[in-house]
Amino acid sequence: MKLKAIFFDIDDTLYSTSEFAARARRNSIDAMIRAGLRVPRYVLLRELTEVVAEFSSNFEHHFDKLILRLPPVSYDGVNPAVMIAAAVVAYHETKFRQLAPYDDVPPLLASLSRTNLVRGIITAGLQVKQAEKLLRLGVYQYLTSNAIFISDQIGISKPNVKLYLKACETLGLQPEECMHVGDSPLSDIDPANEIGMITVRSRRSDKYAGTEGRTRPRHEIRSFRELRKLLRSSYNVPV
Repeated sequence: MKLKAIFFDIDDTLYSTSEFAARARRNSIDAMIRAGLRVPRYVLLRELTEVVAEFSSNFEHHFDKLILRLPPVSYDGVNPAVMIAAAVVAYHETKFRQLAPYDDVPPLLASLSRTNLVRGIITAGLQVKQAEKLLRLGVYQYLTSNAIFISDQIGISKPNVKLYLKACETLGLQPEECMHVGDSPLSDIDPANEIGMITVRSRRSDKYAGTEGRTRPRHEIRSFRELRKLLRSSYNVPV
């Protein structure tokens, strides 16, 4: 059956979420120290990592929780709100300056935008946060505007197969006509396989290096250069 659509995960598929998050958190911690927080950097990074793990990456008050975990003497004489604000500002400045896609992502998406393929997104996360990433990464212009499916917006999250079915049904496509590219074997590959999509596991990141799903992907890639070759040789996509 002819390939009619290609969907992408965002995090650690279009850009290195792990590298960016680590950089942004380091910058935020440094900003808190400059604002007067008297705690060793390595301690703050360790505590912040625990906060993120405990409250999830989508929680909006990581730095508030971090301050609560510290002895008050460590910020005696400084309004903690200032240190929290310093961290938030540093995080957003890092996002503004340094959030960027993998270098081979925009060229392939640009090539795909000149084909008849639907170019979509299937991602888990908060709707504005995920949409903002598409804009900051500079990839939104290459996507099909009605093919962006964000779990928070739809009320269904990965790995629920209904999220993938919703994407296909909304666009009037059969799952077997659609490809999904993602890095998580459990959240991207297994559910997409379950409904019969063509699955491509991106192994560029080491985030899931030791994790295997219940099913195997149809294809594996380590870069979007490899994905370009795959689309051209196996699916006759002129990219």
